[in-house]
Amino acid sequence: QMEDPIQLKEEGNKYFQANDYEKALQSYTQAIKLNKDKALQAVLYRNRAACFLKKEEYAKAASDASRAIDINASDIKALYRRSQALEKLGKLDQAFKDAQKCATIEPRNKNFQETLRRLGANIQEKVNAGGAVLESRTRVQKMFEILLDENSEKEKREKAANNLIVLGREEAGAERIFQNNGVNLLLQLIETKNPELILAAVRTLSGMCTGHKARATAILHYLGIDNICMWMSVDNEEISLAVCNLLQSITDCLLGQGKEEHHGKQEAVVLDTKKDLKMITMRLLDMLVSKKVSGQGRDRALNLLNKNIPRKDLKDHDNSRSIFVIDNGLKKILKVVGQIPEMPDCLPLTENTQLTASVLLNKLYDDLRCDPERDNYRVICEEYIKSKIDPQNMDKTLHAVQIVSGVLQGPFDLGNKLLGMKGVMEMMVALCGSEREIDQLVAVEALIHASTKLSRATFIISNGVNLLKEIYKKTKNEKIKIRALVGLCKLGSAGGTDYGLRQFAEGSTEKLAKQCRKWLCNTAIDARTRKWAVEGMSYLTLDADVKDDFVEDEPALKAMFDLAKTSDKTILYSVASALVNCTNSYDTKELVPELVQLAKFSKQHVPEEHPKDKKDFVVKRVKRLLKAGVVSALACMVKADSAILTDQSKELIARVFLALCEDPKDRGTIVAQGGGKALIPLAVEGTEVGKIKASHALAKIAAISNPDIAFPGERVYEVVRPLVSLLNTERDGLQNYEALLGLTNFSGRSDKLRLKIVKEKALPDIENYMFENHDQLRQAATECMCNLVVNKEVQERFVADGNDRLKLVVLLCGEDDEKVQVAAAGALAMLTAAQKKLCSKMTQVTTQWLEILQRLCLHDNIEVQHRGLVIAFNLISADKELAKKLVESELLEILTYVGKQEDHPKKQHIINAARDCLTKCMDYELIKPFSQA
Repeated sequence: QMEDPIQLKEEGNKYFQANDYEKALQSYTQAIKLNKDKALQAVLYRNRAACFLKKEEYAKAASDASRAIDINASDIKALYRRSQALEKLGKLDQAFKDAQKCATIEPRNKNFQETLRRLGANIQEKVNAGGAVLESRTRVQKMFEILLDENSEKEKREKAANNLIVLGREEAGAERIFQNNGVNLLLQLIETKNPELILAAVRTLSGMCTGHKARATAILHYLGIDNICMWMSVDNEEISLAVCNLLQSITDCLLGQGKEEHHGKQEAVVLDTKKDLKMITMRLLDMLVSKKVSGQGRDRALNLLNKNIPRKDLKDHDNSRSIFVIDNGLKKILKVVGQIPEMPDCLPLTENTQLTASVLLNKLYDDLRCDPERDNYRVICEEYIKSKIDPQNMDKTLHAVQIVSGVLQGPFDLGNKLLGMKGVMEMMVALCGSEREIDQLVAVEALIHASTKLSRATFIISNGVNLLKEIYKKTKNEKIKIRALVGLCKLGSAGGTDYGLRQFAEGSTEKLAKQCRKWLCNTAIDARTRKWAVEGMSYLTLDADVKDDFVEDEPALKAMFDLAKTSDKTILYSVASALVNCTNSYDTKELVPELVQLAKFSKQHVPEEHPKDKKDFVVKRVKRLLKAGVVSALACMVKADSAILTDQSKELIARVFLALCEDPKDRGTIVAQGGGKALIPLAVEGTEVGKIKASHALAKIAAISNPDIAFPGERVYEVVRPLVSLLNTERDGLQNYEALLGLTNFSGRSDKLRLKIVKEKALPDIENYMFENHDQLRQAATECMCNLVVNKEVQERFVADGNDRLKLVVLLCGEDDEKVQVAAAGALAMLTAAQKKLCSKMTQVTTQWLEILQRLCLHDNIEVQHRGLVIAFNLISADKELAKKLVESELLEILTYVGKQEDHPKKQHIINAARDCLTKCMDYELIKPFSQA
């Protein structure tokens, strides 16, 4: 790595001249860090400002130019660049001042004079419009008067509220409200306690804060963070969400995501945002444990912490915000996780509060950079849990178990370590045997989360299975019964045995599944308990009879789909698992017949395919799922937050989509219900297997659908990369083939799409498949190339020396496969029509060119014959010498034979093509009309 600032500056200049502004930026930035010379520093800043101008990052350009001017006030390049940036930012008067300084230094510079003239005209236009400003001030005042007057008509109030919100979102309008005592008036609206007026005021404030650090900071201090948190705590979902958005807008500005820029030492406004950010964070953490805060308010606080505390990019080394929250608020998050809704002292919660808290625990843990930081996190958790364990106080101990259960749903590795604490597992098992229902409820749920790890599952199988059986049989509490069932299902799966499940069900899982389906459909049971029924079905549907019955039960399916729309990580995974089982989209090992016979001979057990796992049954299940609305449910699941939609869940959803796309007749339904849109993110992010499955599903849709309908607007360009990723020797033949069909379809739509395919470096792969021995792959690749050659960049690649592209296409025209011939001849016809150079090049790439051309012109297939005659016409038109060579060959007889045929509607285009060739030869005087011969 270079350490000489001058060399780095020269390197940056070279990149800038080559239009590589990103690399130029990197070089200048590195030089700025290393440089100690003031004069050079000014040059580096103004050069970096030029890069920012090219990248249209005008605020940064103005800031860098200002830094250069601070060093050298008469730096004409820096002044002019700042003027350009300020003009783009709408600061016309400041831009004019800088342009004036430039013109003073270089009065004969026409560019500066033209800039001054243009800016002057724009400023005058702005001044002329100034008369409207006074009128608009009066309008703002009237809006507030209408809103604050209790006797105003409802319709007038609504209109004034909406106008105020719109005005707050515009920079000029927001500043106008701010400068005219607007924040105080908006506060008065909030204090009216009228929900509609509160919403209007909060949304206006949110618009005013967006992208303006100074104004956002002033509003934060004027309103007070305590007031903002109090408003967010109310038990009104709409108001709570609006205040949450306001606080997010303020936080975005404080984190440096606003539009403020630096204009030099005199104009710079330095705001200490760290203090404000800490204040906001501390108040949000206080909200988590306050009984005065509603469940929705607690969720908002957790969501804000989730969004703003962990790093967005792990390449950024500063994780100080996470460290601050762990040191000052981890115990508060653990308190939320440890709440037991059934107990009287529980904080107000929603169904999602504790899971959101677990997600926050996970994000904070993942944001830690080293073992000492992780050890500190673990120690805080262990100390907090130990403080809750009290043999004399069962309620307190119960909270400790609930905390471990909550951590297991967040940073699982940490949760697993907490399970290893002395007596924790034994305490869980002991609580299962308690007479109190609340003890059983919490302990069973904790055992379920703990049994994910095989080592823990083995302990529970040895110590807890009999207890779970007893609880299931004896309890009348549905909440406990369903959890006990899921526990037995999960232990059977984790332990790799049917001990916990099949024996308990006396050889059949159907009774258990029937009970789960009843729970799913019973809306009288709380949603949290019904979610456990979904997890139960994710295990039970491994049984072929169960999954077949399940898809026939439409109310149960729809109930599961409704639950899938909630923000719950466990539910998403469970729903996806159940659907994978129902569609048989899991991986199966192919049984080698010889090995099966050998196993039977040695009297070993050979697993046989269940009759209901055969293709006919799977197809029926897929049709039932589609009818029940599975695509809409999956599309909704894909939209979930990344902390909830794990890579494993994405892979399962991709598997289901691929199974649903199997029948071409169903693909239109899948597109209509949002399946095409949902598949794109699955093909880009997730596990490697998941991305491949999603890309294959996209290929199936792209192969037969109208791209304008399946992937409207710009979305179609996002599909290209997943399709190209399937053009890989590691993918199977069907994936290759359907990806090629999809790309063929796309390349026939527009030149922009063709260019996108080329930019994704698909051309070499498509050419490779044109060499394939497999007929269908070769045909699909050739058809794709036939569409791509319309693009000029592709044509240039054929013209370029040192490649066999043209030779390959010519030779494919001589293939026996008619479909390949049609595509290759079409490609050759377009290439020779567009590029005259290729006409002469065609005669040089292979000695067989003439023979192949003659065969095309005499072909039985009218489509192939027509393309052959068009190629002949292109060659004749390109060059007289080439035309002479063709006339001296047998091709003249072929053209004469075809051209002399009587007019025929079905063959007319062929006859005309031959006659055009002959006419061109006559123009060259290579042949004479028949009457003159």
